[in-house]
Amino acid sequence: MTSDTSTARRALPRTRRQRKLAPRDRVVVTLMVVIPAVFVIGLVWLPALGSVLLSFTSWNGIGSLDRIKFVGVDNYVDIATIYPPFWPAVQHNVVWLVFLILGPTLLGVLLAVLLDKEIRGTRIYQTALYMPVVLSLALVGFIWQLLYSRDQGLLNAVLGTQIDWYGDPDVNLWAVLFATGWRHTGYIMLLYLAGLKGVDPSLREAAAIDGSGEVSTFFRIILPVMRPINLIVIVVVVIESLRAFDLVWIVNQGRNGLEIIAALVTSNVVGEASRIGFGSAMATIMLLISSIFITIYLRVVMREDES
Repeated sequence: MTSDTSTARRALPRTRRQRKLAPRDRVVVTLMVVIPAVFVIGLVWLPALGSVLLSFTSWNGIGSLDRIKFVGVDNYVDIATIYPPFWPAVQHNVVWLVFLILGPTLLGVLLAVLLDKEIRGTRIYQTALYMPVVLSLALVGFIWQLLYSRDQGLLNAVLGTQIDWYGDPDVNLWAVLFATGWRHTGYIMLLYLAGLKGVDPSLREAAAIDGSGEVSTFFRIILPVMRPINLIVIVVVVIESLRAFDLVWIVNQGRNGLEIIAALVTSNVVGEASRIGFGSAMATIMLLISSIFITIYLRVVMREDES
């Protein structure tokens, strides 16, 4: 026992020396850690912190920083009480979220299940359905403008109507949502298709032996197994509904029935109003809402890793 212990003690320093990195490797590892950290801090955390601080001030963005005036929570009070577009924008973002969940997300799941069966032409269908995802939203807006145009649009030509799909505040939100869903469906389909490919085939075989049908097997066995994918999709859909901006801004800069929070932030920060503090307050509200869902997702993932 004594000789074994002394041998282990003599071997311990040697093991520790073997674990030490060479000077060149230390430099490489340090650069790999420091450089991304600098970019994350400089491009993400500092601007976010700056927006939070500016949300308690009044500043038009012109002149020196000495002109910044601290106003406390006045910006938040004004947003909730005397800024008419805010609450319609919140409602539109909620509608955006519900639509993405009940429409493109469920359709993406259905398409993933069908394509997972390796039907003939699966690769062609995958490419066609995922193609809108790789297109920029500016191009998506142009494509749907050709369909929605009141005078020369394909949709009005087929229906024999003269509806201004982008200009009428009663229908433009749904027109934009449909265009967004066309792009969003392919992304959800790809996420669930990747999840289905990773499911152990023995689970399906065991369910088939027990006499479980395909629908029952999917909802009782397959879908619970893909819980990480479900969490990712929920977070993606929530964040997508909050940061919806490009297509709305292309149509009418978030006005006339298309008010959303992201468009209001942009119009106040870089628009004619140039109210940096006021726009930063709305950006902070978006940040808080997003952080809630991201925090929930991270806690669930960390618990699963620990278990």
